[in-house]
Amino acid sequence: MNILHTVESYYPAVGGMAEAVRQISEELVRLGHKVTVATGKRPEQKEKVINGVRLIQFAVSGKAVFGIQGEAEKYRNFLINSNFDIVTNFAAQQWATDIALPILNRIKGKKVFVPTGFSGFYSPFYRNYYKKMKKWMRGYDMSIFLSGKYRDIEFARKNYIRPLVVIPNGASKEEFLSNTKINIRKDLNVPDDHFLILNVGSHTGMKGHLETIRIFNKAALTKSTLLIIGKHSKIVSGCYPQCQLLKFLSRKNILLKDLTRRQTIAAFKAADLFLFTSRVECSPLVLFESMAAKTPFLTTDVGNAKEIVKWSQSGILLPTIINKKGLSRALVSESATILKKIFASSERRKIMAQRGFKVWKKKFTWEKIAKQYEALYYSLIHD
Repeated sequence: MNILHTVESYYPAVGGMAEAVRQISEELVRLGHKVTVATGKRPEQKEKVINGVRLIQFAVSGKAVFGIQGEAEKYRNFLINSNFDIVTNFAAQQWATDIALPILNRIKGKKVFVPTGFSGFYSPFYRNYYKKMKKWMRGYDMSIFLSGKYRDIEFARKNYIRPLVVIPNGASKEEFLSNTKINIRKDLNVPDDHFLILNVGSHTGMKGHLETIRIFNKAALTKSTLLIIGKHSKIVSGCYPQCQLLKFLSRKNILLKDLTRRQTIAAFKAADLFLFTSRVECSPLVLFESMAAKTPFLTTDVGNAKEIVKWSQSGILLPTIINKKGLSRALVSESATILKKIFASSERRKIMAQRGFKVWKKKFTWEKIAKQYEALYYSLIHD
């Protein structure tokens, strides 16, 4: 098959969507297919082919609701004039999909949509966008959802949009079953006898890092270190006040690091617990990666985290408030109590870790996920 995947950003960009599309694309190449990714232009990205995946970059930014800048017409013409068997748009609310939505009937090949959660669904800014989405989604030959219980699939069901299918996220067998040969504790000066708590997420203001730190401080665990790994983003005034965060970073056992992917994998494996307090997600890759790393996790009720807890039996849902905008926030005192309990029970953590790893290896490797995409793509072009 000749496949096009479109996504706002791609490797070496970091983030759940970029990583998911990379993994699926590379696995499909290994299965013998020709895969092209249309994505944003990055100055540091000089390669046109990465692990067999062909990249076509466009200097475009923005989204339909707030405006799209750059080579929008060039990208639009590329979509119309190309001849792929499958064209899959990953994620709503960004230019790589928003430009495609009004011209779906002019794009050749079978069209597939992976909405990834509709994060702005409750925002008044997106009211008209989602009114139009009812019609736009009917222009696709298939919609793929990461969860059977989230706002995007409920939207599709409510508006009788068919066909649809659920294909979950996953974690890389190649990354998590290989020996990284990195001693992350030594590299970061974390004592071997410290209980290492990990959080991974870019500093966008929506990953709940402030709650993570507050929960850790409130729990006041002995011989413990909190490691937060994430890319530093522009601090948005009123969204993620840097002064508030830095106030909580004064303790020596809280580390804020921007690490490589290999170092991050090593940290997943070295951690005793993953603490995830994100405010908005669809289907968090980091929870699957915790399973793959044999690391139990605590998570806010965000995206389909509740579903992943049920699937994996390796996580615990933290007490969470979800506001009218659909944003989650962990309750600090109650969450700290849960953290203290799991800290005190090494046997429970061990059982959780083993369960999660077993389930991940059976159902949630990217190799298995990509084969589901392959089977679906074949069914569409042979329909």
